[in-house]
Amino acid sequence: MNEFAPVLITAIIFGFVYSTIQLFVRKKERLALLDKGADASFFISPQKRQSFIALKVGLLCIGVAVGVILGSILFNTGVMEEESAYFSMIFLFGGIGLVVDHFMEKAERKEMKD
Repeated sequence: MNEFAPVLITAIIFGFVYSTIQLFVRKKERLALLDKGADASFFISPQKRQSFIALKVGLLCIGVAVGVILGSILFNTGVMEEESAYFSMIFLFGGIGLVVDHFMEKAERKEMKD
């Protein structure tokens, strides 16, 4: 863990500085567009008006939890080694959760459109 600390700290600092710079650049661009007479509703996309972030995070967390449980079962029964059992099940069920989220959002947006 001590070998990764400088890399992790550098990545966190870089991410913070990059995010801050992007925030100010985006703010300047939006103010310039507003000064030219653009409508403020221009900045809100139709997809962002209806946000499904809670659904996405919830399904991802459920998928990861199921993956951890099944990874533990596979490891304890001796079917797979510990690392491969946990990682494969976490990614498999986390991905399944995101795919389910995609189809649920797609159906919801179709209902809203009709």
